[in-house]
Amino acid sequence: MTRRILHIDMDAFYASVELLRRPDLKGKPVVIGGPGGATARGVVSTATYEAREFGIHSGMALKTAHRLCPQAVFLPTDFVAYRAASTLIGEVLQGYSDLIQPLGLDEAFLDISHDPTPSDLLGGKLKRQVFESTGLTGSVGIAPNKLLAKIGSDLEKPDGLTILSLEDVPQRIWPLAVRKLWGVGPRTAEILHTMGINTIGDLAARPVDVLVDRFGPSHGHYLSRAAHGLDDTELSTDREPRSISRETTFDSDVGDWQTLASALAEQCRDVVARMQRKGYRCRSVGIKLRLADFSTFTRAVTLHTPSEDLETIRKSAFACLKRAPLTQKVRLVGMRVAALMPRDAVHHLRAAPVLPGFESFAP
Repeated sequence: MTRRILHIDMDAFYASVELLRRPDLKGKPVVIGGPGGATARGVVSTATYEAREFGIHSGMALKTAHRLCPQAVFLPTDFVAYRAASTLIGEVLQGYSDLIQPLGLDEAFLDISHDPTPSDLLGGKLKRQVFESTGLTGSVGIAPNKLLAKIGSDLEKPDGLTILSLEDVPQRIWPLAVRKLWGVGPRTAEILHTMGINTIGDLAARPVDVLVDRFGPSHGHYLSRAAHGLDDTELSTDREPRSISRETTFDSDVGDWQTLASALAEQCRDVVARMQRKGYRCRSVGIKLRLADFSTFTRAVTLHTPSEDLETIRKSAFACLKRAPLTQKVRLVGMRVAALMPRDAVHHLRAAPVLPGFESFAP
């Protein structure tokens, strides 16, 4: 059986949900994020394609977005509405495969290897059903693996349908910027640029030993294989949560320890209560700080044994905070627990040694 993976990525999802309620805003630059308002603290969650033409993108400060496009309409996030739309989308997807890997509220992988329907017909039918159910459009990529399917869903946005095979890689994938490759973040892309590697084709042309020397065996081999369109990772259909977190963006940048400590303590109480209600214990506790210049600092510590004890987790979070370089004011503080495992499974584990020091984690 030939492997076929479908990736669907909803188009400007949050903004599109808002436009269903505000059809008068269609065709206008709309920015979604924070509590709403161009001068509010917070960052852009998403923006309509009309707003993106002004350079607005996810993660940008709302005030910066307003400077770029003062005529944009700024709306607050409404996760109740987004989750409701996501549920409807999920119900449609379940009619196409039993193997589904959701990625957030607005995208998912499906293994459609079992379905004999031609890819163009199947992808078109799925897109139509999603639209009929929600009034929203999504872009679909279908390919032999997750890597190419995800790249494909982005090639013809919005409302696109892209079908890729390994034979298409030289013509359709290699001309793309290396940053388009899944797993190549800003730092890796920066290093690749210094090596004269700007496109995926440039990366594919480099000997694998050169990449291994620069990035190490694991990442070096991954980059080489990915540049050739090769990926054998399976869909992760485990619905167990991997982490629980909470963040606070301050109304104005904070420079005193007491305010940070108070916010972090409240976050610990909230996160631990949620973890306890779900019946989990954690092995990792971490914090995240976003400083006034938008640089981000993260630290995490591995616990000796899995825990759901508030005092243990609070002390671990504050140990991380004490290691933070508070050389400037802070605009956001967050904490999370990770490496979760069901409470009932913990007694099967032996105590693990404490790892020395702290390790960074991806927020």
